[in-house]
Parts: sequence; C-alpha cells; structure tokens
Amino acid sequence: MAARMYSEPLFDLASYARRGPGRRDRLSPAELQQITRTIHRTPEAMVKVLSKGAGELTAVRRHLDYIGRKGELDLETDDGRSLSGGEVGKALVDDWDLELDAQRSKADLMARPGSRPPRLVHKLMFSMPAGTPPDKVLGAVRNFVREEFALTHRYVMALHTDEPHPHVHVVLKAVSEQGKRLHIRKATLREWRAAFARHLRALGVPANATRRQVRGETTPQKSDGIYRANLRGVSTHMRERAESLARELSRGDLRVEPAKAKLVETRRDIRRAWQAVGDILVREGHRDLATQAREFARHMTPPVTEREWWASKLVERIRSPAARESPNR
Repeated sequence: MAARMYSEPLFDLASYARRGPGRRDRLSPAELQQITRTIHRTPEAMVKVLSKGAGELTAVRRHLDYIGRKGELDLETDDGRSLSGGEVGKALVDDWDLELDAQRSKADLMARPGSRPPRLVHKLMFSMPAGTPPDKVLGAVRNFVREEFALTHRYVMALHTDEPHPHVHVVLKAVSEQGKRLHIRKATLREWRAAFARHLRALGVPANATRRQVRGETTPQKSDGIYRANLRGVSTHMRERAESLARELSRGDLRVEPAKAKLVETRRDIRRAWQAVGDILVREGHRDLATQAREFARHMTPPVTEREWWASKLVERIRSPAARESPNR
C-alpha cells in the first residue's frame, strides 16, 4: 500500500484566534511558507468530486468515453499503459469488474430498500488556473495518484486543455483491490488539495491549498453541472435566479439572506485570526511578513451572500454600455 506523505500540516488559521491555554503561539517553517503563499495570492490548487452518475454502469462508461474524447485522447492507467479508441470505456468496465460490483450493489439494495446505490467509481478533477503549464499539472496528478493509490485502487486519468484552466480527470475505482471501499470526506479533499499543491511545487509550479474563508473569498460555488450549463448559457437554475433577483431589484427590496450574519461572523473571526498571526510573526522577528498579513486581512472584500453576489452581477449587466444601447430595453 502506498504511503501517505502529508508532510506539511494543513494551515488551521482559526486556531490562532482562540483564547485560553489552547491558543497557538508559534509558527512552524511549513506554516510560515503557507502564510507567505497565501498573502501573496499564490494560485490555488483545486480538487473536485463529480458525483453524478458514479453509481451506474452506463454513466461510468459514458464518463470514461468523455474524458478520452471518444478515442481522441489517451487515457493513462494505474499500471502505466496508454489506452485509446472508442471502446475504452467498455474495456475498463470489464477490466475493473465493475459489472460484478454493480450486481453486488443491487443485491445490497434489495436487502435494504430505499437506500441509494453506492458509487462504482469516484470521478475526480484536478485543476489549476489559466497559464499553468498543462504538462506540469498532469505530472503532479500522476505523482499524487501513484503515491496515494498505487497497488490499492485502479484508476485512469486524462489531461484536458480545451478550457483556459488545465485540468486532469481521474476515474478511480471505489472499491480497492483488497475489497475496501473508499469514502471521500471533506477532510480527505483538503488533504488531497494540499498534496496536489505540494506535488506541483516539487515540479516548480507555484501552488497553494488554503480554505476560501482564509483567503477572504465568498464568491458562491456551484456544482459542476450548473457551472458548465451557465457557461453555455443554458442553466435553468441561473435563469430562474436572475429572474427572481430582477423582480426584487425592480421593487427595490432585495431581501437579506439569513446566511449573511454567519458570513459576517466568520469574516470577523478570520480577521482576528490574521491579527493574532501578525502578533506571533512580530514576536518571531518577521515584521515585514506581519505587516503584509495584516494588510492582507484589512483589504479583504466585504463578505456577500449568493443573492447579493448575483444581484451585483445583474446590476453590472444592466448598466453595461451594451445593455444601454440595446433596442430591446
């Protein structure tokens, strides 16, 4: 089984704002490096789980065909082979005995009516911002999956460069060769992001892995399907949201979401934590970094809810020159 080599602790900024005997008062070299990367806004490594269709054989075949662009791209396997062609999805389903896993799942469901079918695979996506060398992204993902899953879970991966941000799709068999099912938790994803960023840095690519709240980001995140549909301009969810917001804006009564108070409280805690980190940096002799950390926290944009964010985008669109010149207005 491959060793887990999470040599760098995850940066728990909130711990520095805690009062009492449990309060942190020292920074490790790895934390100093991550603080520096964060306040300098080093590009963030991203890892996503695409959950739709992961428990159905037909959907798994379709996804395997999709990441291989129906034979146009090579799929790299866990044993170092390159696969291509229009029948790759079917071949991998057979090779991984996914039909047998599906039959076992069906039997379990019959024994437990009403439960959801377990995933046959995990569909993962590793990405970096536009401008990152695609070959480095692929290399970092290759090193990550080899370190994490070699000799345990079957997997294939493919690099996609058809969008501005290079990304690698990984399809990972949910049940290991030893018969153990992999469950992906939020903490698992945080560890994987940190490891992915570490592998990128080892290849000379600046990369960071911090939580959005630590960076002062509150831009709403949508599911992969909603995001892609919105890019194509066919998202029913976004259209309905925009129409609802437009009605509220026209009446001048944009309602405040209950989540607003929580966002404000979280931002207050984050700023207090950065202040505490600044104090520690001063005590340890890192005065310049302390000043930068405090300025980073001070210049965070105000927290906004999802509705507030979309309302601002709608107002921008209405006020744009193209909208003002439109004869349909």
